[in-house]
Amino acid sequence: MLRTHTCGELRLTDLNKQVTLCGWVHKSRELGGMTFIDLRDRFGITQLAFNLDWDKNMCELARKVSREYVLQITGTVIERQSKNKNNPTGEIEIKVTGFKILNEAIIPPFTLEDETDGGDELRMKYRYLDLRRSVVRKNLELRHRLAIETRNYLDKKQFLEVETPVLIKSTPEGARDFVVPSRMNQGQFYALPQSPQTFKQLLMVGGFDRYYQIVKCFRDEDLRADRQPEFTQIDCEMSFVEQEDILNTFEGLMKYLFKSVKGIDVPDFPRMSYANAMKYYGNDKPDTRFEMKFVELNDVVKGKDFKVFNDAPLVVGICAKGAAEYTRKQLDELTEFVKRPQIGATGLVYARYNNDGTIKSSVDKFYTEEDLKKWAAAFDAKPGDLLLILAGDEEKTRKALSELRLEMGNRLGLRDKNTFSCLWVLDFPLLEWNEGDPNLPESMRGRWVAKHHPFTSPKPEDIEKLKSSPGEVRANAYDMVINGVEIGGGSIRIYNKNLQATMFEVLGFSKEEAQKQFGFLMNAFEFGAPPHGGIALGFDRLCSLFGGADSIRDFIAFPKNNSGRDMMIDSPSEISEEQLKELGVKLS
Repeated sequence: MLRTHTCGELRLTDLNKQVTLCGWVHKSRELGGMTFIDLRDRFGITQLAFNLDWDKNMCELARKVSREYVLQITGTVIERQSKNKNNPTGEIEIKVTGFKILNEAIIPPFTLEDETDGGDELRMKYRYLDLRRSVVRKNLELRHRLAIETRNYLDKKQFLEVETPVLIKSTPEGARDFVVPSRMNQGQFYALPQSPQTFKQLLMVGGFDRYYQIVKCFRDEDLRADRQPEFTQIDCEMSFVEQEDILNTFEGLMKYLFKSVKGIDVPDFPRMSYANAMKYYGNDKPDTRFEMKFVELNDVVKGKDFKVFNDAPLVVGICAKGAAEYTRKQLDELTEFVKRPQIGATGLVYARYNNDGTIKSSVDKFYTEEDLKKWAAAFDAKPGDLLLILAGDEEKTRKALSELRLEMGNRLGLRDKNTFSCLWVLDFPLLEWNEGDPNLPESMRGRWVAKHHPFTSPKPEDIEKLKSSPGEVRANAYDMVINGVEIGGGSIRIYNKNLQATMFEVLGFSKEEAQKQFGFLMNAFEFGAPPHGGIALGFDRLCSLFGGADSIRDFIAFPKNNSGRDMMIDSPSEISEEQLKELGVKLS
């Protein structure tokens, strides 16, 4: 070893020890005849002290080094005169007696501090430098800790960690696949897995009973803060279980992680049906850190001369507690917010329930104060509250109000990142009608598609509706939601070949297509498949939640940007004509 200690471990109890340290120059400063260098490694920072009176040559050499030089030093641990209580090593320094430059460095293109002056693109290009910042390192340490504790919990629950293939068969369900040409089987392609779904089900057929994997998955879809083309999930499956067993097991995992990693005891997870989530929050992953539930107003507001409400299929609103004193400017900002194209409302109606008991609205010429008092009663509003109301088509209006609710939660400080509200959302629709989602392959448009995936079991009592009323069938599925983020989801699986064939038929597969795509799974079901189910938890999202960040990129060592590019290695990139020829691939 080139060192005896790290830069984060020496304390006053180590006084007079002879030590050797290695690391990077974080900062250097000259004070008269003294020179001080902060030496940094992954574990912390230790101050080095040089004095012209101790060793003139060494002190002059120290003054020639610059930021990010790599050093090896030897010396004696001494007590600092000017202590730094903010640094764990801040009570000691090293009186340097030996000094070696292991490597020189040019000045970095941005400062390697927690509050850096580097923009996202620049830091992504020089990610290896960004990784030296303590804030990034702590994010990856958190990721490591979550992975270790996940394995500890699942191991104690008798789960086996099994690796599944990365080069698999392309399937038409879900997001777009990344495909890989085969040199040995020209004209044919592998796909990178969107999840290990079929393999973990086959492991259950194989009798493994409890499987898990912290696994890379790949989806060729549009990116945003919580998505990357490659991501990691905690993938799990269990045999001989019902929904309740899975909910208890993985609620237990989450409680364990909160306690072991963050020292927080979280209460039992409430359960909410998909129907109620949409009715009261307009969202299948509601943020329940605050109330502000939707209140439907059709019976209260219609029948006056206000055409907007009379013509709307749905009039619905929220009550923002204590916000009645919002200014006209603030209300105009909210109106512009809901009219943004990505939200799509045509306007906003508001009513202030003033502290003196009067109610004033933006539609006073259509409604008397007595009418407005009925509005307030519907919301159970109190003096000082602000009522915000949208009207229009049901689905679009609920979606827009959900965004407004979250915006008000932000504005009123109700979405504290140090507060955690967990729940299960249950009883999703098994299927949804897809008119023409441009994010889905053309073959999946204008037909029923699986809300989760085609291996999800219907509720037993709804199976008889599968052919006659597919839109009414509920899935034996569940999502784990924390602070308005879908952390993971899963289901009880279909394990009967005939039911699986019916599911493929409803999804528009011919018998030949189903056999071609999934024959291996349906054939396996003929050899005694056990009842089974599982869940996949988004590991990157979990890390960002525990770390209090909005983007998963902060918790991935080498992330892609919003265009799916790796700025550091300049990928994706073109390949040579010779490689294309070898693969049998022709570019038009």
